[in-house]
Order: sequence, then structure tokens, then C-alpha cells
Amino acid sequence: MSETQTLETAATPATPATRRRPWRATVAILAACALAFSGCGILPQLLAAPGGSNAPAELPAAPDGTVEGYGAQRPNWVDCDNGMQCADVYAPLDWSDPGGERITLRLVKHPATGGEPMGTLFVNPGGPGASGAEYVANGIDGTIAEEVQRAYDVIGWDPRGVGASTPVRCFDAAGMDEFLFGLGDAGDLEPGSDAWIATALDEAEQFGAACKEGTGALLGHVDTASTVRDLDMLRAISGDPALNYLGFSYGTYIGARYADAFPDRVGRLVLDGAMDPSAGLADVVREQTRGFELALRAYTSDCLQRSGCPLSGTVDEAMASIGELLDRVEASPLQGSDGRMLSVGTMLTATITPLYSQSNWGYLDRLWESVAQGDADVALSLADFYYDRVDGRYLSNSTEAFSAINCLDYPSDPDPERMRAEAAELAEIAPTIGRFQGYGDIACAAWPVAGAAERGGVVAAGADPILVVGTTGDPATPYRWAESLAQQLESGVLVTYEGEGHTAYGESECIGRVVDDYLLTGAVPAADPRCS
Repeated sequence: MSETQTLETAATPATPATRRRPWRATVAILAACALAFSGCGILPQLLAAPGGSNAPAELPAAPDGTVEGYGAQRPNWVDCDNGMQCADVYAPLDWSDPGGERITLRLVKHPATGGEPMGTLFVNPGGPGASGAEYVANGIDGTIAEEVQRAYDVIGWDPRGVGASTPVRCFDAAGMDEFLFGLGDAGDLEPGSDAWIATALDEAEQFGAACKEGTGALLGHVDTASTVRDLDMLRAISGDPALNYLGFSYGTYIGARYADAFPDRVGRLVLDGAMDPSAGLADVVREQTRGFELALRAYTSDCLQRSGCPLSGTVDEAMASIGELLDRVEASPLQGSDGRMLSVGTMLTATITPLYSQSNWGYLDRLWESVAQGDADVALSLADFYYDRVDGRYLSNSTEAFSAINCLDYPSDPDPERMRAEAAELAEIAPTIGRFQGYGDIACAAWPVAGAAERGGVVAAGADPILVVGTTGDPATPYRWAESLAQQLESGVLVTYEGEGHTAYGESECIGRVVDDYLLTGAVPAADPRCS
């Protein structure tokens, strides 16, 4: 294969003539909570310009088509924004056929500030679909401690299918707007009815077909198992004998699967905001729906104690008011100043986004006030922040990559009776938001590439100690998942942050001391410090 024979996405993304998605509201939580806002802290100025990891980098010499050849690549690092260095490297499209087609991966490096580094620290901010390259390019100050920055080269990469790596492509901007914000023609159908499910399955099939047309063969190879192989290749390229890694949210799943696949290559692994590798799709939706309902109650309790809170009464009464507002939007969507419509699905995305961090709760005050007055723009701006949308353009493919990766990683079972029972359970455990959250299996039921047959736990037998960080009030990755992951890993060490929000490193000084000491010395606490 010549150096130019690198896999390209198959076609220009489509603009569907019609894109109706009556089931979008039911999967809003799964989409919103799985994409990491770890390390974001306060939401940046809404719709701010992105960082600079998109500078083209010269590829290294093409590898010889062997696993060893891929690991022997030497990146051509070039200076990019903010003092960072950027590079692209090759990876095989299919790790079972390393001599076949190739894709490229984008890397951004924050060089060690203390001179000669003790090694490389790879970071992944979550998703699936979030850009590790942008995470590093936009600056890691405030999250990764200065001592750690002095000791390590910190590298973020865009996993296969994501961002500036060979991407998943489905729709153009107009198509994404219709897909995410279109109201559809199924308003008279009862959610969960046979006709509603049939319509939703048809629309999910159309979305999958657009992704297949726009992405080509890569669509079948963006699973986490392939990303784990990519990460081990990057470790080999760095020259480190063992992987040092900081993963947030979905990034913990990458790290856990890496440890299980390559336990003898585990260096210092920090898994913050842990996912449970053994949890199926129904378990994920149930626990995250419960988690966001509890986070919304925590916000409501806090709001009622502040002057200027737009809510009133008891916590239960205020939660009921929020539920009534959601019902109003479902019955009568609002039109934004740009012509887009605010559906209940988009309203849920806007509600969930600030719940990732307690420092962002104030945005919810503005949300309730504006929507109650018939103004959709605050809600649409929050959704735009989540979807990485600025002035009608999508700055990343995070939404498309999210779907593509999850549809390979999770088994899907769209049995109508089972989905109806699960929807009823969600409405019971989360009275405010749960009634909108059933039928998540529809999203991948007609995916054009077969997904995993099952999900299993991890062991990582013989690995060095692995630090698992869990936050008791984390809505996106509930604390019980951190407990489960630490128990599954033979060498897992649980560190607890008793607080609110998604992930703890960079938010808690106590957690920071534990994580930094581990990354710098390898030491783990003798007992869980129960930070607060």
C-alpha cells in the first residue's frame, strides 16, 4: 500500500429532505450524560471559539503493515497554538488486518515544563466523541497540576472516528439541525405505541444509512476495543514500557478495557468518573436517569435557599414546576430567534448540561425564567454548547461519533414490550425527567454495522494499582459504578469525593493531592480518604 492509500470518509455528508425523530426526547439523557464535560468547571462563554488542534501535521513514513511497524512510527511534531505540539500518525483501519487500509489519528502534546520528562501521560476527556486533542490544546491548567505538567509530556488524541482523526461523518450542518432540532410529523402518535416505535425505527435506520454513506468502512471499526489497540500503539510510539493515563467519564472505560487487555503494560492509571464496564444499555439509562433526577433535586434545594431563585415552595413543589414546564414545551414547542424550534428533547439537553458541575447551576435559573416567558434562546444556546454548534456550524462531530461508537459497544434489543416496561420504570424512579427517557434501544436497533453481542466486566489480573475516583453526587457516572469498577479490577483502589458534579480531579484539592501523588510516585492511599 502506498503512503497515499489512507482511508478517506466515503462521501459528502447528506442533507436529508426530511429528518423526523419523534424518539429524540427519549434518548436525550443518554446522549447528554455520556459526553464528558469533565474538567470544564464553569461553562466557558457560550459558543466561544475552539482551540487550535486543527493545524495539519505531516504524517510520518508509512508503517510496514505490521503491529510492530505501527508502534515504531516517529511522529513529526509541529508547533501549534498555545505552545502545544501537534502530530498525525497512522493506525490500521482493522487491527485484525494491519496490512490493510489505514486511518490517521490526531495528537496534541503539552511538553513537560520541567525539562526531561519521566514519561508520557495520555489523557482522554470522555464521550464517546469528545476530542482529546482539543482538551489538551485548549489548556490543561486548572485540571492537571503544575507538578504533573513538569513531570510528564501530556498527550491528548482524537480517538478513531472523532474530530481531526479520520472521522465519522453523517450529515452536513443543515442535516444535523434537522436531526437534532426538527419537530417531526409524529406529534399525534402516542409515545411507545406500535406506530410510534415503527416510525422511530425507520428514522434511526435513515440516520445509520447516512453515517454509513458518509463514513464508509470505518463505521464498523470505531468500537472501544479498536481504540484500546490504538492507545497501546501510541504508548509504544511514545517509548514508554507502560501506559500512564488519565481518563474521565467514558475515558475510564477506555482505560479499564486497556488494563484488562494489557495488564502487564499498566503504569499509572487514573479513572475519574468511572463507568461500569459490565453495565448494559438499560442499566446505563436507568442509573443516569436516576442520577440526573437527584442532581436536579440537589440544584432545586440549593436554588430555593438563594435570593432571586425563579422557583418557589418546597423542593417537591419546585420539581413539579419544572416538570410542568417540560410538559408545556412538549405540548407547545417554542420558536427561537433563529427560527429553530425548542422541543422537549432539546429542553432536556439544556437542563442536563449545567448539572455536570455545581458551578454551572446558575444557568438553570436563567433557563426556567426564559422558557417560562416563552423565550427559547437560552435553552437553544445551552444545547448549542453541548452539541458544539456555533453560528449554524458544528465545530466537531461529537454527536455522530457518540452514536457510532455506542452502537458498536452496546448490544441493542428493541423488543417493544421490554422497552415499554423500562420506560414505565424510568417514569417511576425519576418523576420529573424519567417519563421522557425510555426506548433508548431504538437508536442502534437498525445500525448498519453489527454491535457487540454482550458486555462483560474487567479484571486486569496482575496489573499495578489502578486509581478509581468516584463522586457521590455524580449524575452522569453514578458513584456505584466507581465502586463496581474498583471491585472488578484486581488492583483497583477506590478514592471517593463526597460532593456534587461529574468527575473530581481539578475540582477537589483533596482528590488532587491523592491523584498527583499517585501520578508522581505511584503511591496509593492505604484507605479511602473520603474527600469532601
